[in-house]
Amino acid sequence: MIDREMIRKAPKVELHEHLDGSLRPETIIDLAGRTGFPLPAETPDELAAWFARGSEEKSLALYLKAFDLTTALMQDQESLRRIAREEIEDLAADGVVYAEIRFAPVLHTKKGLSMEDAVTAVLEGLQEGRKETGVEYGLILSAMRDQSPEVSLKTAELAVAFSERGVVGFDLAGDESGNPPKKHIKAFEFIRAQNFSITIHAGEAFGLESIWQAIQICGAHRIGHGTRLTDDMVIDGGRIVRMGSLAHFVEDKRIPIEMCLTSNVGTGAVRSYAEHPFPIFYRNHFRVFLCTDNRLMSGTSLTDEMTAACREYGLGIHDLEKITINAMKSAFIHHDRRLKLIYGVIKEGYRKLRDEYGLS
Repeated sequence: MIDREMIRKAPKVELHEHLDGSLRPETIIDLAGRTGFPLPAETPDELAAWFARGSEEKSLALYLKAFDLTTALMQDQESLRRIAREEIEDLAADGVVYAEIRFAPVLHTKKGLSMEDAVTAVLEGLQEGRKETGVEYGLILSAMRDQSPEVSLKTAELAVAFSERGVVGFDLAGDESGNPPKKHIKAFEFIRAQNFSITIHAGEAFGLESIWQAIQICGAHRIGHGTRLTDDMVIDGGRIVRMGSLAHFVEDKRIPIEMCLTSNVGTGAVRSYAEHPFPIFYRNHFRVFLCTDNRLMSGTSLTDEMTAACREYGLGIHDLEKITINAMKSAFIHHDRRLKLIYGVIKEGYRKLRDEYGLS
């Protein structure tokens, strides 16, 4: 039997986690105390419960409102550096061996910090965390759908400018409704011309058109969430009996889908774990893997996500290894580094885990 402690020890790869959604409650209390920023709760446990209320109540408005608090405390380089370092430390404690963390630099300029300074501080914190833990990382810069195309282009240019210092990709995040990805086409054209990597939040709160635009208009190499891809399928008893051209394209081209079980249930993208499309995609050979999205707002970890997948979908140790390798194959670092982590860290880690627990 697979238990949570076994899963915690397993090497993991995290490709979809937001920096402003993964702060420690203790750090929030400390930073707020230094600036006099009012908090809705006094103790770490009470604060964690406050942040998770949107997910527990399945209220997208409450879920998103919590980011106003975290970003308000992330407006100087010292705070950003600390939060990024702690992010790597927390991932290491959860067994993560490689992570791609994303954040939107423009959200951290409200008190005079430049976007460049925000990126520099986060990279410094991530590097400090790597030195302490050995966890490898890449940083993804996010543009926001509801902001101007000029800002998204500047974010894209910043991502490429920092590509030799740890930035590995460009993302588009935010409310899909009324904010199509093609609105930011200049940013995507610039990224593609620079041979850089793209992931886009799509098919979470909006349907196939969002996913189609992300891939065919904007050139996404990965899709964040993508739960609505099932709209292009006929499914019977968990088996796909017919697919449309977009679903076939995603499967045939091995376009990775970053899936976040607890987040999707908590924001209402899906109604329950049982109705989540992850097991359908996985068992029908799409390249999917598990991610946390926002550990603080969803009250989760990658160990929790894998534990839920084993409980809900009957996954075993072989499945967890396959999902982890799917993620590592889909990372935005160079091919040789991916292979080194797959064969030298992930496969070796699972071999040791099988030996320790006497698994075949």
